[in-house]
Amino acid sequence: MLSTLKFVRNGLHQKQFLVGLVQASNFATEATFETQPYKLHKLTEGPSTTVSMTRDEGLKFYTDMVTIRRMETVAANLYKSKAIRGFCHLYSGQEACCVGMEAAITPDDGVITAYRAHGWAYVRGISVLGVLAELTGRSSGCAKGKGGSMHMYAPNFYGGNGIVGAQVPLGAGIALAMKYQGKPNVCLSLYGDGAANQGQVFEAYNMAKLWDLPCIFVCENNGYGMGTSVGRSSASTEYYTRGDYVPGLWVDGMDILAVREATRFAKEYSLKNGPLVIDCATYRYHGHSMSDPGTSYRTRDEIQTVREKRDPIINLRNKLVDADLASADELKKIDQDVRKQVDEAASKAKTDSELPLEELYNSILVDPPSDMLVRGCDDSIWAKTTA
Repeated sequence: MLSTLKFVRNGLHQKQFLVGLVQASNFATEATFETQPYKLHKLTEGPSTTVSMTRDEGLKFYTDMVTIRRMETVAANLYKSKAIRGFCHLYSGQEACCVGMEAAITPDDGVITAYRAHGWAYVRGISVLGVLAELTGRSSGCAKGKGGSMHMYAPNFYGGNGIVGAQVPLGAGIALAMKYQGKPNVCLSLYGDGAANQGQVFEAYNMAKLWDLPCIFVCENNGYGMGTSVGRSSASTEYYTRGDYVPGLWVDGMDILAVREATRFAKEYSLKNGPLVIDCATYRYHGHSMSDPGTSYRTRDEIQTVREKRDPIINLRNKLVDADLASADELKKIDQDVRKQVDEAASKAKTDSELPLEELYNSILVDPPSDMLVRGCDDSIWAKTTA
């Protein structure tokens, strides 16, 4: 059990360990919940609205979401202190999307997303230090500090992509590769509501349906594309219907169990029938990026209302406590442990070494020819091209 492993990892004394086991035995092991109804497009049936969650699953979901929330809070502080430069797009408020979807797929499934990628990088296997050090441009970053906020990668996680909407056809291509190789996997191709009107999105829909690719197109609909609300940018805000001939479904993106169930359904459907569109209704607490205060186009009351009534972490916490899957004190302890771990990673992300200048010319190609010369780092070829 996760609770048992936690006591062992923390190196507690035997007496404390036994007390922990007794406390864990007092909780329910599993509970059932009802989600909001899903909205369907060209589907005769959708995901089940009755979902179950074990205690171990709930504690993991809670820990992951709290870790992402704290990581993004620390990233915001690092940016304000100028330890992070350039672009920085935070994921706070959208944690149920990545944690819920990751719970329904396997490490062999593909994921590609836009530049709001820190949460996805974490659930795909990158450590908190790997994310924060990448933001500060340090060598312990997941891309050795070369990529920054918008370019994070891990096995079967194809980024963080900075060009709005460009990741969507790339996701279709990843799905094509999976089908071509006969793999039993899908690719989640994620984009925001701001990118949903891009022409290349519809081109990707077309090819994916033409070839019945195992691609799940996910619109992480947080309500605003930069500073423009969905109602001011889209003639139709029912993004799950925008695939036309591609089936779709709407899911409450603030409910991690609904997201997990929708993704589980989507993967099973896509492997058999081809592409599917998910409209994941979520919310971002910060502005579009750190240069956007996020309050000029929406009220502070709106943000506060979402925090109080729809916050994915609070909602999960209430589910766990009300269903007797965990205690408030136990969850508070997780909060404290996560805060300590993330703060320690942030300290290292500020003090770790930067790459030497010559590293600029490494990792240009995989297995480059031994006689290959690179313009800009080889004096002889640079002299010839500028003569």
